[in-house]
Amino acid sequence: MKNNSSNNLLLDSVKQVYQGFLDLEKTKGIDRSRGVKAMAKAIKNSADEILEANTLDLEISREMAVPDLIIDWLKLTPERLNNAIEILQQLSNLSDPLERVIKASYQLQLGQTYCQRKPLGIIALIYEAFPELAIITAGLCLKSANGLILRGGSESSHSNTIIAQVLQTALEEANLPGNCLLFLPTEEGSSIQDLVTKEKYINLVIPYGRPSLIQQVTELSTIPVLKSAMSNCYLYWSISGDLDLVRFVIIDSHASQPDPVNAIEKVLINSNHKSSSLMRLFHSLEEKGFQLRGDESLVQEFPEQLTMAQKGEWEKPYLAKIIAFKKVEKIENAIQWINNYSSCHADCLITESYSESRQFAMEVDSALIYINSSSRFSRNPKGGEAVFLGISNQKGNRRGLIGLETFTTLKQVVQG
Repeated sequence: MKNNSSNNLLLDSVKQVYQGFLDLEKTKGIDRSRGVKAMAKAIKNSADEILEANTLDLEISREMAVPDLIIDWLKLTPERLNNAIEILQQLSNLSDPLERVIKASYQLQLGQTYCQRKPLGIIALIYEAFPELAIITAGLCLKSANGLILRGGSESSHSNTIIAQVLQTALEEANLPGNCLLFLPTEEGSSIQDLVTKEKYINLVIPYGRPSLIQQVTELSTIPVLKSAMSNCYLYWSISGDLDLVRFVIIDSHASQPDPVNAIEKVLINSNHKSSSLMRLFHSLEEKGFQLRGDESLVQEFPEQLTMAQKGEWEKPYLAKIIAFKKVEKIENAIQWINNYSSCHADCLITESYSESRQFAMEVDSALIYINSSSRFSRNPKGGEAVFLGISNQKGNRRGLIGLETFTTLKQVVQG
């Protein structure tokens, strides 16, 4: 009875969000941009209360022996909160994604065919820790006129509750439908399965966190799932590649906080590289606090620097400052290994060969390819005109960077 009761309550709440979405869809882009600015101002004015709630979550999580990784993701520093505010401000200044009209790739006889961007509908974000993700996703959804359902983890319940309250108040004060945003506290009894089977009203589910959460949501959902990926990115160090650039890319890829989405955790090394070059790389990474692992041949050659990487490690993220190294004979072997074992969302090549760079870019089956460039991820890259929630490694029109257009769909119109 309790499960049926909580499921009915959830359904009623989801219906309210759906009505909020219908009302939001009718609003003008300028009004939604004003609403995003109001969110930024409200979060800034409530910063002290949000940080206090986050401190309480941290204290409870430590008492409950929550893993250190989740505590790192949970810890909302003033810098992280300010970054979320800056993202909202940046979003508010972007052009309205729904005003874009695109000429269709084909034309029907006796009519002019074009495509109009429209909101998806209702998006459900299911996330572990990362309280600022609620702020960023709310901005993306409001800008694109989508309804939003937030389902955070129990470890961040106090942070999530006050953030949701502040965001809803900001919507209402901006004369926008406050019911287009719903926060679901975990303690109210609604399970993930209850949420991800409301396909009549919810149009997209985005899970964000450890691979176990993403797998759980994907297996349970009857709604399209946009899987986000994190870490387990590969780098191939070609025989012509520069050692200093390899070192920089590895270290810099781990520098994005709190979630180094594109962290290089696996390095494939051309077997013709000198042992002295490898030793220099290993020493410099050890000095930066990295744990180093390797395949059997490398461990035998460098027993003091490397520990053995187990077979299952090559296809799983460490989500820590750990690098595993493996020797390969040529670029074809590297490409085959990456396609088999990487997360396929961001992989990197260091080379001076143009033909290798083209081969890598064409044959590696990943959403993003970096050549002689750091793969470091940023939600609001400086100098850019976009904001990103994360990166998806799945095939389809939402593959790659998750930005404003990801939250829209195309409606085709034939004008007679």
